[in-house]
Amino acid sequence: MTVVSSESGVLHVPAGEGLVKWMSGDVLTFKATKAETNGSLAFMEALVPPGGGPVAHLHPHSDEAFYLIDGALEFLDGERTFIAEPGSFVYIPRNHRHRFKNLEKTDARLVFLFTPAGPEDLFLEGADDPIPGQRPENWTPERFARLTDIVERTGDIMLPEGR
Repeated sequence: MTVVSSESGVLHVPAGEGLVKWMSGDVLTFKATKAETNGSLAFMEALVPPGGGPVAHLHPHSDEAFYLIDGALEFLDGERTFIAEPGSFVYIPRNHRHRFKNLEKTDARLVFLFTPAGPEDLFLEGADDPIPGQRPENWTPERFARLTDIVERTGDIMLPEGR
């Protein structure tokens, strides 16, 4: 990740810069992690393809917030769902079951953050490095199963729908 900072401690990640990871079809660009913010927050940009998005889950130690730039996403809020469109802001308090899913035919683009930082370790450690000239593929259940140790360490809890 290209990071520009000053002696004052300011973090500046230029446009088009940041560590990129692929996770089950999603393209994640890290603008700030706990390493750069002393654990205060993590901030990412995401490109979510049609059908993409995480399984329902909760973060017991962090709040999460989203700002939708392009496309539309269906959010799960406990047991209800709603649609977020460009310009929508969504705040998820810790210990609240949620997920988002792209139900459209085009990619959705959003930014999101965790405060305090920590849940981003799942992406940093468990996601794939990009392959130039290709698009990420959706993962199989077996591929997701390789994340169990990281999920346990971050304390996140997966709560799939239909259970």
